[in-house]
Amino acid sequence: MKNFDWTQFTRKMHIDAPIQKIYDAWAKPEEIERWFLEKASYFDADEKQLANNKTISEGLRYEWDWYLYDITEKGKILLANQKDHIQFTFAGNCIVDVTLKEFENGTIVTLTHKDIPTDDESKYNIRLGCDGGWSFFLVNLKSVYEGGLDLRNKNPNLKPMLNN
Repeated sequence: MKNFDWTQFTRKMHIDAPIQKIYDAWAKPEEIERWFLEKASYFDADEKQLANNKTISEGLRYEWDWYLYDITEKGKILLANQKDHIQFTFAGNCIVDVTLKEFENGTIVTLTHKDIPTDDESKYNIRLGCDGGWSFFLVNLKSVYEGGLDLRNKNPNLKPMLNN
């Protein structure tokens, strides 16, 4: 593990769906709830909540809740260019970059989670834990937008499982 990069990782997934549809999957509360979150809330500087069918923009803050977990992730949208790039804070001061690129009949999603602290807790919970989480949720994004099947476990009697 001497040369292992604890500070960042990148995951890629090809999805047979148009780039705008995949951008919206990340950028609209009602869409990100289809494959990633139980509840996505975004707020402007005046604490006015973004409507569920509207597209996020730079500067909004968010509160995200998942099925079966009693934690709320809070962060900020750093960039949202309305076509192929979204960047947000995550897991404290880490940054997640999501870039989209058209490829043949679909979209390549590239997710980079970076600026991960190197203390033991962050190595375990963020570097390893988020890597597993993002890997699953990218597969779920593909499943939902290619075939409609949501792979998430939502049954509180079945935790912890691979799909929650």
